[in-house]
Amino acid sequence: MPGWTCGTCGADWPCEQKRARLLSEYAADPAMLSVYLAACLAAATEDLHRCGSTSLQGRFLGWLPRRPRRF
Repeated sequence: MPGWTCGTCGADWPCEQKRARLLSEYAADPAMLSVYLAACLAAATEDLHRCGSTSLQGRFLGWLPRRPRRF
């Protein structure tokens, strides 16, 4: 995954289809999806060091649905 592009469509990983699949696969444990994507972000940061961390953070984690906070 050094280029971090989708093997099917060639878009930046995770592409729209992969995002939908990940949400479905991790529907029972969304916290684990966050952990998985954070690990991917760390690996991508190493592979794509020329990109700014802000753009990578949005790409890997910014699309996740937000849960309302409980107080």
